[in-house]
Formats: sequence, C-alpha cells, structure tokens
Amino acid sequence: MRKEGGPILVIQPRHHHRCTGCGRAPLRHLVLESGSPLCLDCADLGHLVFLPRGDTALTRRARAGSSLSAIVVRRDRRRRRYERQGVFVEEAALAAAEAACLADAEARARRRARDAERRAAEDVRFTAALTAEILRLFPGCPAGRARDIAEHASVRGSGRVGRSAAGRALDAAAVTAAVRASVRHLDTEYDALLMARVPHGRARARVAAAIDAVLAAWAAGEPCEPPAAGPDDACEPPAAGPDDACEPPAAGPGDACEPPAAGPGDACEPPAAGRASPASRPPQGRAR
Repeated sequence: MRKEGGPILVIQPRHHHRCTGCGRAPLRHLVLESGSPLCLDCADLGHLVFLPRGDTALTRRARAGSSLSAIVVRRDRRRRRYERQGVFVEEAALAAAEAACLADAEARARRRARDAERRAAEDVRFTAALTAEILRLFPGCPAGRARDIAEHASVRGSGRVGRSAAGRALDAAAVTAAVRASVRHLDTEYDALLMARVPHGRARARVAAAIDAVLAAWAAGEPCEPPAAGPDDACEPPAAGPDDACEPPAAGPGDACEPPAAGPGDACEPPAAGRASPASRPPQGRAR
C-alpha cells in the first residue's frame, strides 16, 4: 500500500489474509498492491527489521540512515483510523542509529528535562490566562471553580477543548464549551442519568435548561450556589419553661378508683348440675 510519492505502508491485519503471490497464510504484516495482499517477501521487504514505536530519536535516525523503509500501521476500530505501530528499516541503519543514540543519551536526557520545565511553565501561564478568560465571560463563577475548569480543560495531551486550536486561542465558544461541560457534570443530574443507562443525547437534552440557567446567572455576575445557612436560620426546638412542664395531675381523694363491692344479687355461682336436656344428650345408636 503506497501512495504516489509517499512512504511504503505495511499493515498489521486484524483478520487472516493469504498472500496472493505465494499463498502464505496467515500474514502478520502485509502490503497491498492493487488491492491484493502480499507478504513482505513477495513485496521485496523481507530483509528489513521491525522497530516498534516509542523512541522518537532512534526511529528518526534509523529511517534517515536506511535507504529502504516502511511505516507499519494498524486499524483502530474505535477511532476509525490507522495508527502507526513502528517502522521497518535496514538492520545496518538500525545498528548505527542505536550507537548514535547511546553516544548522546546524556545530552538528550538533559534536553528533555529542559523541555519538560519549559512546557510546565507554558502550561501554568496558559491555565492562568484561561482562568482569567472564564472569569471575564462569567463573572459570577467562583474563582476556585474557574481555576478548576481551566486546569481540567488545559491538560496537555488530553484532547480536551482547552488543548484545541480554538481553546489555545481563548476563543469564546471554546471557553464556554469548557464551562458548560463542567456545569453539566457537577451541577446537574447528568452523571446520574448516565448511570441509569439513559442515552447521552437524551440525558443532555434533559439537563440543557439547568445548564443554561447556571450559565446565564454566572454571565450576569450572579453566583448560582445554594445559600449558606446563617445564624438566624438555625432551627432548634425552644427550651421548655417552668409553665410548660407536663406532669400527670396528682390523684385526689375523690379520684380513687376501686372496683365496687359485690352485692348479694351480684354473686355469680355456677348453676347446679341438673338433668341433662334432651338436646344435649348424645345420640344412642342401635346396639349391635
């Protein structure tokens, strides 16, 4: 697979393929020629060695010293694009590149440390500028919240809106998008809706009005936070006074409650056993 004037591309396939030249299968690496897969030997690349990605200096020097090289790519199904996995280079060029990298490894380490410090200082300045822009567009936003939004949106390599070209230029739409994302997750029930398996499009539609209300309040300079309870808002039960004591009244002499004495007519004795009534007699069967 090679574009006119471009580098040779070697594909790491996800499925089994058979070389149309020699019939070898399955192929770990293949080259597409006119839409047909070829193995590296049939594509005249079998003498090259594979160098995985990861060491930029080594890869750059190996490709520069190799008269023939190829870029290895693999299809990422989630991102729907091909991503680089490494390169094929000549073995002699790789050995020379490794020796050169070992010779100046210390100098490159110092340069990487300086570059890291420079990038860290740039990130601090950009985060401060993004915080100031958030407070300019939304003066009602708390300062601490604005700083948290800026730090989250400006993480290097995150791919968030703060690292986009518009975000680095402090475009108003990009800054608003960063604030809106923060409000969506922290000030609405959006995350709970996602946990309830509500589709994210429907969940966003349900919280859109709440987000707009918060952004409108912040843009107008009004903090949109629940008010803190003041000293006058304390709710405690009133202390019981001496007149509020609740005790049962003492029983007086006329309130004594005793069962009345049984009179002569109230005596209850069981009736004397008499002759049983015919209805209560057991039935007599015929003697057998």
